[in-house]
Amino acid sequence: MTGALAGRTAIVTGAGQGVGQGIAAALARRGASVVLAARRAETGEPAAAAIRDRGGEATCVVTDVTRGDDVARCVTETVDRYGALHVMVHNAFHGGRPCRLEDVDDALWAANSRTAVWGSYYCARAAAPHLAAAGTRGRLLFVTSPAGVEGSVNLPVYGPVKAAQRALAKSLAREWGPRGVTVNCLAPVAETPALTAAFDANPVLRERLEARTALGRVGDAERDVGAVAAFLASDDGGYITGQTLVCDGGSFLGL
Repeated sequence: MTGALAGRTAIVTGAGQGVGQGIAAALARRGASVVLAARRAETGEPAAAAIRDRGGEATCVVTDVTRGDDVARCVTETVDRYGALHVMVHNAFHGGRPCRLEDVDDALWAANSRTAVWGSYYCARAAAPHLAAAGTRGRLLFVTSPAGVEGSVNLPVYGPVKAAQRALAKSLAREWGPRGVTVNCLAPVAETPALTAAFDANPVLRERLEARTALGRVGDAERDVGAVAAFLASDDGGYITGQTLVCDGGSFLGL
């Protein structure tokens, strides 16, 4: 698919590491100009530099997705720099930790909902006129989770906020379909710095996760997950909208 996204501009939130970084790299590898909207320049700038070192076009814009004005500023800077916005990917998330419902506090609920739900809303709202202007090349993509479909034991907040992303995507797919803009969700499992740290702390965890997965391995953020995001962003993915694509090697088979 090299060159499939040439001439297009994408924003990827939470792109300083992990899945977001993999998606940004995959989009850039296929020719897109990519803005890495990272909460911290300490992660976002090196990730953008790594893309440029491979010959891609990338820049970092420090962005807090829990603030609507911050997201709007990121979109404005992107359009000012590249002339258009074709693809908005909201990946940033903060706040997940295992607990029982009776142990949930307001801080956990705020962290989950502000990044997943409010962040999705802010990204959609800020990107809307530009994606509409892009017509059949306009793409909105939320990174969600199978937990938003089937729930998850000891994650009583994470499941609902991820389900809210899917509901928003379905609603916007219907609303924006007449403009040619597609709206989808991507539910991945991939090795990230946080997951690697968890594996190092508990080696049995990797064995368990791989045993649950039909393909017997944990995904790569760029090669496995980023490639699917790039497909959805390309013309080849232009007839898919309102869907959740699970990219986890066959761990979740409930769709």
